[in-house]
Amino acid sequence: MQTLTLPIEDNLTLSAEEARGMGALLAEDFNQAAPFPHIVLDEFLPPAVLQRAVRGFPAQALTHDRMFKMGYAGQNKRQILPEDCDAPTRELFWFMNSRPMLQFLEGLTGIDGLLPDPYFMGGGFHETTKGGLLGVHADFRVHEELRLQRRLNLIVYLNEHWEEDWKGQLELWNRDMSVCVQRVAPILNRCVVFRTDADTWHGHPDPLNTPEGVARRSMALYYYTASAAIHEEVPPHGTVYVPRGSDAPEVQREARKMHNWERARDWLPPVVYRRLSRWRYR
Repeated sequence: MQTLTLPIEDNLTLSAEEARGMGALLAEDFNQAAPFPHIVLDEFLPPAVLQRAVRGFPAQALTHDRMFKMGYAGQNKRQILPEDCDAPTRELFWFMNSRPMLQFLEGLTGIDGLLPDPYFMGGGFHETTKGGLLGVHADFRVHEELRLQRRLNLIVYLNEHWEEDWKGQLELWNRDMSVCVQRVAPILNRCVVFRTDADTWHGHPDPLNTPEGVARRSMALYYYTASAAIHEEVPPHGTVYVPRGSDAPEVQREARKMHNWERARDWLPPVVYRRLSRWRYR
């Protein structure tokens, strides 16, 4: 883990050239990291910018909130779209999708032509409460609306205090799911950036053991590249979940069942898959 604070002004301005140069200084660390290209950066946002996120995190339910109670695929999780937040928070998310941030990420990763997601599909603020979890998975790889290939995740944690025995550490697993190579505590202003390939397995699969009223909070942004023939180059599967060897038998059964559902999507006619999916989630 390293410390890097982007020199973002209070009015959310940053030199794109300076940002790219800062990213390039860390490119070797990112690309050589195990178990897959990633980096963990502490004190990522300047204090005034960080406070926009902390203060702007909505305590109450909002119009477009998405709630997850799907077991291994996400339990006690809330996704909050920036469009429902106050103006300073919306401006922060727009900045995270801006040219200076894209330049920083291109310098860091060596991936040119990065694009943001103005729809925040799967992104925005995330909140997981007591008992919640997110199983180990590799993310969906194609933004179906925009026909873009997903390349990067960026997460900034917003938890002002976090105890190790509360669980919730981000786990990064090797490609054959035999070893958890790294666990990242979700502490305040810690940023994690990682590649999203077919086997970049990650999650926080242990149920949160937080005190009542304490939630695991973060802001999440995803970045893409364009391709003229996206489905010829990248299989269009959704999020694929896998169990850990140490998981309880019932958890392993649930994860395998979800894995099989995703594989069925590749073989069944779309109309059949949609009908079965509606029945599944009734």
